[in-house]
Amino acid sequence: MTTLARVLMLLCIAAPMVAQQPDFTAARDEAARNLSALVKINTSNPPGHEAEAAQWLKQLFDREGIESQLFDSGPGRGNIVARLKGDGSARPILLMAHLDVVPVEPDKWTRQPFGGEIEGGYVWGRGSADDKGMLAANLEVFLTLHRLKLPLKRDVIFLAEAGEEGTPEWGINFMIEKHWDLIASEFALNEGGDIEVRNNRVQYVSVATTEKIPRGMKLVAHGSSGHGSMPRLDDPITHLGAAVGKLGFWQPPMRLNETTRTFFARLATISSPEDAQLYTHLDDPAVQKKIWEKNIQYNSMLRTSISPTMLRGGVKNNVIPAEAEATLDIRALPDEDMKNFVQEMKQVINDPAVEIVPVSGNERPPSPPSGLDTVMFHALENAQKKLWPDAITLPVMPTWATDSAQLRSKGVQCYGIFPPMTDDDRSRFHGNDERVSVEGLGQFVQFIWSAVTQVAGK
Repeated sequence: MTTLARVLMLLCIAAPMVAQQPDFTAARDEAARNLSALVKINTSNPPGHEAEAAQWLKQLFDREGIESQLFDSGPGRGNIVARLKGDGSARPILLMAHLDVVPVEPDKWTRQPFGGEIEGGYVWGRGSADDKGMLAANLEVFLTLHRLKLPLKRDVIFLAEAGEEGTPEWGINFMIEKHWDLIASEFALNEGGDIEVRNNRVQYVSVATTEKIPRGMKLVAHGSSGHGSMPRLDDPITHLGAAVGKLGFWQPPMRLNETTRTFFARLATISSPEDAQLYTHLDDPAVQKKIWEKNIQYNSMLRTSISPTMLRGGVKNNVIPAEAEATLDIRALPDEDMKNFVQEMKQVINDPAVEIVPVSGNERPPSPPSGLDTVMFHALENAQKKLWPDAITLPVMPTWATDSAQLRSKGVQCYGIFPPMTDDDRSRFHGNDERVSVEGLGQFVQFIWSAVTQVAGK
């Protein structure tokens, strides 16, 4: 053997194995087909019926030779877990999404809500965006890791759970309480952020690192009943109306956290001079008022918010009732002291005839935000730079709630993401003619793949 041959042989032995790269075009098309199949399974919650979708996933995993487990939390309420083993040198990553979807108004749709049509570059149907798009992308990444036999230092866990849309006792709560050992992880990727598409270009990738917490409240006004022909000073309808008006126009104090402070600072760097002036001068009350007028979501991110949503009172047009009530949708900052906040509400209302009553329900727990200086957050930033180099990554605090709250309360660093969407696509969330772009879904698969392989790959 010549000296050159020996050198080449030694180099080949010493060189690390280069992992086979996925065919992302094929992955995109398979993800779209799987999404279509999942949309066709009606998992509207109520009642849920997630077990049928979980069984569909179980059959797919069986065909692929992947061991998985079904967990029925109640009649028709199904959850499924699968795991790809790493070498155990680092703690697992959890890829999660929920199986249930919100109900539809079929007569308001121009397509079959559960038709799963792939047409015009979109997958159409309820849940295509929220949250079966995330489910299909996670599934494709999970299947590809298995097929390519990529060496892993972390276990990668796949979870599809029931009940996220208002009944977490059938899903994430059940899995944490009964099967925590199967989903315990260091990091989790879940729904919650945004990949903003404008003029056919991704402007930014927002990654949810925390979220506001729903805190239900009612206002109950008490008075005296009587004949409607004789107005009363203690008419509970009048007192309730005044209280609702005061709270509806009240701006609780602004309070930034690490996520929102970084969000607005980075957003200012890609905004118009007019908007950048707002985002860099948030302490100015006039700026806060301007933001409320211009962007109600950003305004809600700045503070604990109150939205009156329902009114109830009276039995007949000529009868003054003895009681009337209003329902408030309160979205609290993660560290809000609700006892003190209720006292502030009472001061704003300033009426002893109006009582503030907490509404119990499936409240998500308060939890610390996920970090901005972790290997997973940096991997998501790197994935953004690789796919959309002209964009920017923003940590964000969604004003809505997800199952990430329960995981963060268990110490999991949980990050929320969504497929690329335009404003038009996003407006269809929980609305009519819901859809997700096939091309965007394919890019989302690449985005998750890049982050997961950076963190879990050897």
